[in-house]
Amino acid sequence: MRKIVFDIETKNFFHDVGSSDPRDLDIALVAIHDSETDTYSSYLEDELNRLWPILERADMIIGFTSEHFDLPLLNKYYPGDLSKIKHLDILKEIKTSYGRRMKLDQLAEGTLGKNKSGHGSDATKWWHDGEIDRVREYCIDDVRLTKELYDYARANQKLIFKEGGQLKEIPLNTSEWETPTEHKLTFSLPF
Repeated sequence: MRKIVFDIETKNFFHDVGSSDPRDLDIALVAIHDSETDTYSSYLEDELNRLWPILERADMIIGFTSEHFDLPLLNKYYPGDLSKIKHLDILKEIKTSYGRRMKLDQLAEGTLGKNKSGHGSDATKWWHDGEIDRVREYCIDDVRLTKELYDYARANQKLIFKEGGQLKEIPLNTSEWETPTEHKLTFSLPF
């Protein structure tokens, strides 16, 4: 099963565009991990045409807060409909099991003993300051954490988060996460 873990950094904030709809934002870059090649890569907005064939061949895409943010924003740029690909939003799975949302950093610290390398607001500032490589590193770091959390959850049927100095477990039923589905895309590739 070819899995693509992804994350997006934007060029702007919701208050910049006067909207809370992710589709009104602009993509700075998208970072991915491709399970087929076991590599991390990133794509600036003008390089997204190189990302489409990878996503079109994926059996599954995985993100964190991706159902209501990353996927709708990415779909704005895609000539077809990426929601046709099997998609797993780790945060949605946590909310379903535990009843509330939490931050990627909480889960990374509790489960993996690691922290994020910055915040989304930092990435947008770096972008405006022309620090593209720093944005790229930050986004790839978030993809790496998301992938490691996914792998941990699949192996252990749980994730762990830190709250008030205590570690707490979130039980997760991952048995259906990698069940294959048929997806039909409007391919961006010429025929």
